[in-house]
Amino acid sequence: MGRPRAFDEDEAVRAAVELFGGRAYDGVSVDDLVSHLGVHRNSLYKTFGSKRGLYLIALRRHLADDVRPLLDALGGAPDAEAALRLVTAADLRLLLLATVERAPVDEEVASEVTAALAAVDRAIADALGVPADLAAALTATALGILLRGNTDNVATALTRHLDPLP
Repeated sequence: MGRPRAFDEDEAVRAAVELFGGRAYDGVSVDDLVSHLGVHRNSLYKTFGSKRGLYLIALRRHLADDVRPLLDALGGAPDAEAALRLVTAADLRLLLLATVERAPVDEEVASEVTAALAAVDRAIADALGVPADLAAALTATALGILLRGNTDNVATALTRHLDPLP
């Protein structure tokens, strides 16, 4: 009979979301995970299987805890400006990093990212009553604003030109 687990798995996953969201998959070593999560190396492997296993669990947690509430909020967006502001205000660091770093080389991550981005597109399209391609363009614009930084100034300048949209 093994020893009882000495760490809270839920807390470890939340900490992994923060770590991967701040430094990306390739920027985090197993030693970083062990020290940041406060778990022993053997416990990490026994519980999550591998660094990648923990990453996938953390990504899915991020999608549930950060992206799902965004989708719900977008459902009530009255116009394009509000939708843009909701997306640029959300904590989407891990989703963005997963999109550019892991999705091109990991089919499972690519599937999660693709589904999440499609859900954002649908939420915007449904809320605003706009075609799917316009919703996808708004999503891409919002994510670009997040990547660029200085979201308030860029979003403010852009929303001045969004008046013709719903």
